Amino acid sequence: MSTVPPERFLEARPKSALPIPAGSDFARKFGSKELAELTARALDDNLAIAGAMARIDQADARARIASSALWPSVGLGAAALRAQTPGTVLSETPNYNPSQAILQGAGQQKAAELAENLASFSAVRNNFFALGLNASYEIDFWGKNQDASNAARLLANASRFDRDVIEIATMAAVMNAYFLVLAAQDQLRIAHEHVRIAEQVLGAFTARLEKGAATMLDYGQQAAVLAGQKATIPPLEQTLRQTKVALAVLLGQTPETLEIKGGSMKALRYPRLDPGLPSEVLLRRPDVAEAEARLASQEFSVLRARAAFFPSVTLNGQYGLQSIVLRNLLRPEAIAWELGSNLAQPLFDGFALQGQYELEKARFAEAAAFYKQRILSAIGDTESALIAEKETAKSVKIGEEAVAASKIALDAARAQLLEGKIDVITLSTVQTTYFQYDFSLTQARLAHLNAAVSLYQALGGGWSPTTRNAEIARANAAYEANKGPWP
Repeated sequence: MSTVPPERFLEARPKSALPIPAGSDFARKFGSKELAELTARALDDNLAIAGAMARIDQADARARIASSALWPSVGLGAAALRAQTPGTVLSETPNYNPSQAILQGAGQQKAAELAENLASFSAVRNNFFALGLNASYEIDFWGKNQDASNAARLLANASRFDRDVIEIATMAAVMNAYFLVLAAQDQLRIAHEHVRIAEQVLGAFTARLEKGAATMLDYGQQAAVLAGQKATIPPLEQTLRQTKVALAVLLGQTPETLEIKGGSMKALRYPRLDPGLPSEVLLRRPDVAEAEARLASQEFSVLRARAAFFPSVTLNGQYGLQSIVLRNLLRPEAIAWELGSNLAQPLFDGFALQGQYELEKARFAEAAAFYKQRILSAIGDTESALIAEKETAKSVKIGEEAVAASKIALDAARAQLLEGKIDVITLSTVQTTYFQYDFSLTQARLAHLNAAVSLYQALGGGWSPTTRNAEIARANAAYEANKGPWP
């Protein structure tokens, strides 16, 4: 399967383009101050973004831990020990304890009995005091420790790219939710206007019914149309209020504290976005950069697993003071030191190292497939968004024409009904057609705005190679910062 980007998009002209504005800067292009403020608040308070930032700190800490083997390990140790060695360990027979003062004046037989009773195993007590430094360092002949460090640091880069992905998705969600609020408000205004028109027609039928110029069938037919229009209002109210709740969650606050003024989709401007070339889009997608970083990290993990087959050499050293008497611990004669090295070569471990190596290679193959999938998804998302933008624009234009024509037809039908030239069934059909076109136009406008947001997201949401370099620089700075032994 080829993942080489095409030379051009099918739905756009083959030319280079500058990156699009990011976040709130892009939201301002719709001409809504409230929308720009909401996106700015989401950047500060959205909890998904906050969680992603916490994962960055975790990745930086793991990079620091994985890189620790590149440095010598040095520790300060102190010991104070008092131990007793049993006499039964030092000798096979009891030690004879002559008590001359007790044995004097006793008979020879009596003295022998007393001596036997006084014989015992004498324990020995010793003190030991030590103060010194211990150090060890593994010589990284095969690059195993460096590979582990590189793998972890690339994952720290990937965590930053992941935060950017979440930020762009959050911006898109906030904008789409706001557009849905405007759509619901537009539809509610339309529904109330339709109810008003239906009530006017029903009033006309009531007057004609009183004069005998209309039948109960005519009245009932129009009353059903009015009831049907009233029935559209509660679902729209539900959509409006629930969307505001969802928008509050995106902003990291409770629904009771969020005030949305809203307005109308017709007051918004439509931002024009130039996709540029497919190769440029790939450089502007943080999800592609994240997949690439994870692939590179996994490659170092494979190298680390391979290096584990070779010998490891560790240098050890100790320097300090030792004494069995505390007052002599600081004398020059108490200095003790030792240097040494250890070599370890795995011979047979039940194929654990081989299994780890195969595991890392399989993970690399998975990461490579995922990276290719991200490339294809980036190109496919952009093509789909371009198609949606073009077709929804056509839908809006056609919808506006259909609404204008059906409104003319409705006005004419109402006039002809009063003149008795048409029946109520014809009027109901014309009313229903107008109402349907009016609602459909609102849905078309919403889809058109959503297409703009989808294209914004597909083109990387304002992300660029400059952003990538800045994120890597921040990761490197986090790695270099605070390297002291104490927090």
